[in-house]
Amino acid sequence: MKKNIFPKPLKKGDKIAVISPAGAVDSSQLEKGIALIKNNGFEPVLGEHLYAKFSNGYHYAGTEKERIKDINWALNDKEIGAIWASRGGYGCQHLIRHLKLKEFTENPKWYIGYSDNTVIQSYLLKKGFASIHGQTIKTSSFGVTDKSYDLVFDILKGKAPKYSLKSHQFNKKGNIEGEVIGGNLALIYALLGTKYSFDFKDKILFIEDIGENFYALDRMIMSLELAGVFNKIKGLIVGGMTNMGDEKDNKNYEESFDEFAYKLISERISKYKFPVVFGFPNGHIKDNRPLIIGGKAKVKVEDNVKISF
Repeated sequence: MKKNIFPKPLKKGDKIAVISPAGAVDSSQLEKGIALIKNNGFEPVLGEHLYAKFSNGYHYAGTEKERIKDINWALNDKEIGAIWASRGGYGCQHLIRHLKLKEFTENPKWYIGYSDNTVIQSYLLKKGFASIHGQTIKTSSFGVTDKSYDLVFDILKGKAPKYSLKSHQFNKKGNIEGEVIGGNLALIYALLGTKYSFDFKDKILFIEDIGENFYALDRMIMSLELAGVFNKIKGLIVGGMTNMGDEKDNKNYEESFDEFAYKLISERISKYKFPVVFGFPNGHIKDNRPLIIGGKAKVKVEDNVKISF
């Protein structure tokens, strides 16, 4: 199997492009993240339409044409060493048919983001390039730990992540090694049946989500099952399930690791034998620790959990 390409580590002074491929942002929402880029010795370069606004049933960061222009600039500009999405939201599906990688393939660079950015990361992995499923530049309403950003910078500098977690009642024990794929469940679901969908065979699938009714969560998990995904993967990692269900009915509405959401997932996959990790700190949560999409990981699910790249 062909090994995925990891971009080379960044050096002090390298440039990091900040773009808005999906939802709109205000400059005040990015101040902390941009300052962190500078504080870590890199130079932030802002996309032309980073703060653009376009409303068409959703508040996008500019028109499709403007967002396509910014992402293709960031992907192919030889002076850019990495690309960091300002936020997710919705809109990345508009871009994937128009992405150009001519210069990118000669000078691969890390793409960093999560949520809607799962679409871009799936596209890049189809082309054989790893990316970072980690915190965006925008700090979320529930905050972001300093460690969440520090760990992204560690990867940019060439240090692979290692994690040790407590056990969870729904975990399934086992030791596996394989390529990590996935991201936001709604986008994994949205790409099913398209040529941009992840290749699930012998992979370790990661999922996380926010703000979905429990029936919608069940629908998405059922779609994965009907598509044969759970017959193909080696293992499953479940991250944040935040603000799930109906606020009036769900006592755990503010919990990042919704126990009822976990219960639904656990029941749906109960017949499968692969190892499962619940409660991984990645997703729409404060402690959003990065995973490498396309990275080979060792996962040990025993009395505690260890994941290393």
